[in-house]
Order: sequence, then C-alpha cells, then structure tokens
Amino acid sequence: MPAQRKAFRMHIYLYEPRDDRAAGLCTELRAARITPVRITDRFFEGDLGLLNREGHDVRPLLLSYGAASLDQIGKLRGAGCRNPIVVMRDFRNAAAAARTLDHGADDDVVIPVKGVELQSRINSITRRTHGHAAQSIRIGAVTAYFDGRDPEVAGETVFLSGREHAVFKQLVLNARRVVSKAAIYDALYGMAEDQPFDKVIDVYICKIRKKIASAAGPGHRYIETVHGRGYKLSPPEMHPQTDAAQPPAEA
Repeated sequence: MPAQRKAFRMHIYLYEPRDDRAAGLCTELRAARITPVRITDRFFEGDLGLLNREGHDVRPLLLSYGAASLDQIGKLRGAGCRNPIVVMRDFRNAAAAARTLDHGADDDVVIPVKGVELQSRINSITRRTHGHAAQSIRIGAVTAYFDGRDPEVAGETVFLSGREHAVFKQLVLNARRVVSKAAIYDALYGMAEDQPFDKVIDVYICKIRKKIASAAGPGHRYIETVHGRGYKLSPPEMHPQTDAAQPPAEA
C-alpha cells in the first residue's frame, strides 16, 4: 500500500472579490483541508513587509485575476515577499498568464481547479523557494518527503501525526539551518482562530525526536535544540561549526 499523505490543515490568503465564486472555491479548498482566509484590496495597502517574518513567508496567496493583479503582485514582490503566489483566471489567456508570471507570480491556473491540485502546486513552489528541487531530501539516515508522506529512517517508515508532520516539515524545509520556535508556531497556528500556548511546539519536537531516535538507534540525534534560537535538523555526525558547509542532498 502506498504511503499516505498527512492531513494537516493548510492556511492560505484568498483574494476573490466575487462572493459567489469565493463561496464555491472555499468549499473546494476546505475539502482539501485548506483553510482560506479572505483578503480584500485593503490588504495590499497595508504593511506587506510583515509577510517576510519567519514562519509567515510560507503562507500562500491565491489571487483571482483582475485589472489590479499585476499591481498586487508587484506590491508583494516589491516588499520582498517570498510567499507562493498563484493566480487564478476564468479563461485561458497565454499572453495574460505570461505577464503575471513575468511580474513575479509562481503559477497561473484556470479555474475551476481541484483543491488537491492547488495544494500540490503550492507545496512544489514552497519546496523550490527553500532550495529543494526534488520531492525528497536525505539527511543522514533520514529521508524526508515534501509531499506529505511520512519520513523514512534507516529504511523504516516513521509514522507522525498530522501536527507532528507539520512541525517536521518546517525543520525539513530549513534543513541544516536553525528554525525559531516562533517561526514554527506561526507557520502552524498564526492564522488559526484557536491558538495554543507556544510550549506545544516543544512537546511536538520531543515526540518527533523520540520517534526518529527509536528508528535510527541510540546516539543518533537529528533534531538539535539551539538554546535561545530554536531547533535544527541535521545529520548527527555534523559538527556545529560545519552546519552551513554542505547543502542537503536531494533524493
């Protein structure tokens, strides 16, 4: 049986000024466990630089194509935002699609489109934005996947819960780099209505660390706590001063 993707709810920004279209799209997105947060034109007049905060830069934007699309994309990229931007249009138009892509959009799709396809497109963009071209990454004996599958450690599948997988994903995207607890928290809960205490991240890290250690064997510590800074996923043999020496191997 093929490995299953973990179902953790992704939060996205959705710009769709037409209420009827937005309603149908929101239903499709929620069916794919994507929670849309609707934004209006005022969003693009605010401080878009806030999207550059660690943990916020992974939040995708779905923008319905319109007269203001190029201006919206320009403002986002002009503010330094790296967030995935997917433009949705009602009809295929190669010239218009080329303009949105040239202005900084990551993808241009014709609706209707299934939520699961949008999710995969967004995951692909996020992966490449963080410097990962392949669908998986090897970190020592750990093989981590960007498409939601459980990781493998020394050839053994390590089963993670949905939230454990979401935390692990942030570490994997930033492999060999320190990720702050605040960034992980914001990536998971920053757009949620119900936000737990930030200590919940420590609990998930502890659970993931134990599961990986159980499969890897004693003495193989892959998730390091960098006191005062956050957490880092790296091979156990890597010495601290060489953390940035080598890029992660793509599978």
